Amino acid sequence: MTLTATRPAATSARAATRPRRPRGRWWLFALLALMSLLTVAPFAAMIIVALSPRGKPTVPVQWPESLTLDNITQVLSASGFAQWTLNSLIYSAVSVVVILITASMAGYAFAKKRFPGRDAMLWTFLATMMVPFQATLIPVFVLISNLNGVDTFWGLIVPTLANSQAVFLMRQFILGLPDELFDAAKVDGASELRVYWTIVVPLTKPIMATLGVFVFLWHWNDFLWPLVLSQSDATRTLTVGLTILRTEELQWSMVMSSAAISAVPCLLVFFLLQRYLVNSIAMTGLK
Repeated sequence: MTLTATRPAATSARAATRPRRPRGRWWLFALLALMSLLTVAPFAAMIIVALSPRGKPTVPVQWPESLTLDNITQVLSASGFAQWTLNSLIYSAVSVVVILITASMAGYAFAKKRFPGRDAMLWTFLATMMVPFQATLIPVFVLISNLNGVDTFWGLIVPTLANSQAVFLMRQFILGLPDELFDAAKVDGASELRVYWTIVVPLTKPIMATLGVFVFLWHWNDFLWPLVLSQSDATRTLTVGLTILRTEELQWSMVMSSAAISAVPCLLVFFLLQRYLVNSIAMTGLK
C-alpha cells in the first residue's frame, strides 16, 4: 500500500520538475533557420563556383554538371599567392601576439591600479575609437614614410598595434576579477610582473582567446592600410593580392578559388578557439 501510493507521487513530482518545452515559438526557430540559410548561401555558392570547370558558372541559375579541383590547384601554384599568404599570416599573427600582451597589460593597469590622470588617460584613449581610420590614414602614412617604413613589415604592423577597443575589453573583464587575489599576491611579495603573469594571464584566457580571434580576423581581412603601404609582393597581403588577381580579368572560378582558400585560416582559428569564445560569452553574465 505504501509503495503503491508513493510511486505515483514521486512520478508526478519528477514530472513537475521537468522543464517545459516552450510552445508557440516555432516562428522563432523558422526565422533562425532562414537567417542561417541566408548566411551560409553565399559561402556555399563561392565553394561551388570555385569547384566549377572553367567557363562562366551561373550559380544558382544553372548548376555545374561536374566539379573539379583544377582551379584551386592553379591558384596554389600561381606566382605570388604563397608569398601573399605568408605575409598575411605574419601580419596577423604578430599583431595578435603584440596586441594581446599590450592590451592585457594596459587593461590591468586601468582596472586595478591607481595613478594620477588614470581616468582622463583612459577616456582620451577610448575617444580614438570615434575617429575613423580613413581620417588618420594620410598623417600616419606620412609619418611612416618619413621613418622609411614604406613597404616594410614593421611599417605595416606598428600603426595597428594601438588598439583602444582591445584595451577597453580587457579592462572591463579584469574589473570583474576579485581584488583579494591581487592583495594576497602583494602580501606574499610578488612583483608586478609576477602578478601579471601568474594571475592576470591565466584568469583572462577566455577573453584573450576571444580578442585574439577578433584581432586575427581584423588583420587578415584588412585591405586599406596594406593597399596603401605595400608596394611589392614582399609585403603585399592576401587581400591586396586577390584584388590584383581580379583586375587581371581572370575567370570567376579562379577568383572564388582564391577567396575560398583565404577563408580557410579564419575558419581554423575560429574552430580551434571556439571553446574559449563560448566560455568568455558565458562568463560575461557571471559576476
